[in-house]
Amino acid sequence: MWNLENRGQKYHRERLGEALREEIETIVEGELGDPRIGLVNVNGVELATDGRSARVLVNVDGDEQEAERSLEGLRAAVGFIRHELLERLRLRRAPELHFYLDRSPQFEARVKELLQRTKKRAR
Repeated sequence: MWNLENRGQKYHRERLGEALREEIETIVEGELGDPRIGLVNVNGVELATDGRSARVLVNVDGDEQEAERSLEGLRAAVGFIRHELLERLRLRRAPELHFYLDRSPQFEARVKELLQRTKKRAR
């Protein structure tokens, strides 16, 4: 019986993570006026088991400096974003948000490039 409850909590956490991702992306795209924040895509939100904190994975168009500036702007706007999440999703408590650069698209591109090179050498 405990196993089913555990699965239900995991499903709830995944749904809440997706709702948080959608709302954070909407807020970042349209409501933050910070000039440091460039073109930011929210790739995912990983909610902690207890639901008190969340890792927000973002992808920033541009070079490393632009990415760092955007992260600074996002970290400065955490209070506003959490307040908006409370109101929009009617949460009792919004999780602490921690923004991180999602480097998986770059890694994926690099892996594809290396695989193509090995295919060419094999011929």
